[in-house]
Amino acid sequence: MAGKYGKKAAKKVKRTLHERKEGTLRSGRSGRKVTSRKQAMAIGLSEARRSGAKVPRKKSSRQSAGKSHPEDAPEGMMRCPAVSAREAPARCPARAG
Repeated sequence: MAGKYGKKAAKKVKRTLHERKEGTLRSGRSGRKVTSRKQAMAIGLSEARRSGAKVPRKKSSRQSAGKSHPEDAPEGMMRCPAVSAREAPARCPARAG
């Protein structure tokens, strides 16, 4: 049985962890210094994924709490995520009654 991660992925993660320890690892979007070991590993795996290394796909996130389905919401908290609050009574099938 083959491993989940390839050698190239391990090298990328190792390099990013060293960068974090040296204090030179920066996050891509904000450019802030990365101090979390978990975040450094995530950056390494993301870079490995982009370069074509053998890395499992990221787990897709579940529906967030704010975008729940109207039938799942408790009474009095029904929401229709597809429609804005102004138009909700007219267009949301959950509030039609």
